[in-house]
Amino acid sequence: MIDFGSSQAIKRNGPRGHFDPWLLVALIGLASIGVVMVASSSIAVADSRHLGPFYFLHKHLVFLSLGIVACGVAMRTELKLLEKYAFPLLALAFVMLLAVFVPHFGMRINGARRWLNLLVTTFQPVEAVKLILVVYIASYLVRHRESVETRFLGLFKPVCVAGVIVLLLLAQPDFGSATLVIAVTIAMVWLGGARPIFLFLMGLPLMPLLYVAATGESYRMKRLTSFMDPWKDPFNDGFQLTQSLMAIGRGEWTGVGLGSSVLKLSYLPEAHTDFIFAVIGEELGLAGVLLVMGLFALAVGRGLHMGLKGVEVGQRFAGYVAFGISLMLAMQAIVSVGVNLGALPTKGLTLPLISYGGSSMALTCAMAGVLLRATFEINRALNARQMATRVPPAAVVGANDAVKPREAAAA
Repeated sequence: MIDFGSSQAIKRNGPRGHFDPWLLVALIGLASIGVVMVASSSIAVADSRHLGPFYFLHKHLVFLSLGIVACGVAMRTELKLLEKYAFPLLALAFVMLLAVFVPHFGMRINGARRWLNLLVTTFQPVEAVKLILVVYIASYLVRHRESVETRFLGLFKPVCVAGVIVLLLLAQPDFGSATLVIAVTIAMVWLGGARPIFLFLMGLPLMPLLYVAATGESYRMKRLTSFMDPWKDPFNDGFQLTQSLMAIGRGEWTGVGLGSSVLKLSYLPEAHTDFIFAVIGEELGLAGVLLVMGLFALAVGRGLHMGLKGVEVGQRFAGYVAFGISLMLAMQAIVSVGVNLGALPTKGLTLPLISYGGSSMALTCAMAGVLLRATFEINRALNARQMATRVPPAAVVGANDAVKPREAAAA
């Protein structure tokens, strides 16, 4: 006979997980700031194109809504399902990256083939590829843990996969995303236990390739040289950076006020996408800049912390996924902020969860959902460990009852 009451009690009293609250607060804060700043920075751009003042804001809200749905689905999806289908997802990533070169299906915008034409909207495959790459490398590190830690050839497969993705991205061309893929791959494999000397030797052949890719086109050479001294040619090659620096400089400590930016009025190119951080600096000042950077630091810090906890309690896949997504968000944010501050050459990368974007916003939200799911499963494992080390009250009562007859007999 089945005791439904006892099974239900076991289920209710079993280990429970929860999403990391600080991570959730940081992600919601970044997305909220993004909505406000897209509304402020895109009005002049929309008016100049005769699209209506809130055209980009409306589209941003639509894709943010889709992203929230994707985030919710990811938060309720067991990570073991992603681990199981890591190989099919990787194959899908290659198909999407190749599809951009198919005539009429792949779209060329501003000289680059990075988008797919989905009739009702466009889609940038690299945004999905970032998440798929993290899932694949995490699954590989779990399956080949000993080989990665002890053998040089243990790194061959993940580095080769990343190398092929980089080649496809450079062919589009998308130098910024290619650099991001290499950096995250190396960091994840290193956190998985690989020896630094093995990583150096494995990545050595990629150095000439990146050098050729960076200097092979004249416009890329201009990007590499103009950021060093943008004031040398402030109305041509250094125009974007000089306008960005002037915007951030005008903000001073507390900013000129929300909506009061001058540089966004057709002076600062891509004010609502690549250079939205400059608008934040102008309108909200150093206070706004520190708030944004603090929220990124909180989100990334919590993600890396939970990743370490996951590895400690045996949730290695969840831990590596937390590492990879946190690193992806951190490095993209660092590059975007660095470009706006003139510390890095222009890469064309948006500020995650803040910049206007279609597929980038939706897929970043999905990535955030997977990260939150990882924290849920890691916390569930931590709770299970605590329950295993805790003596059940029923066992204590039973032990006490067993001692009483012995005491009575002795008396």
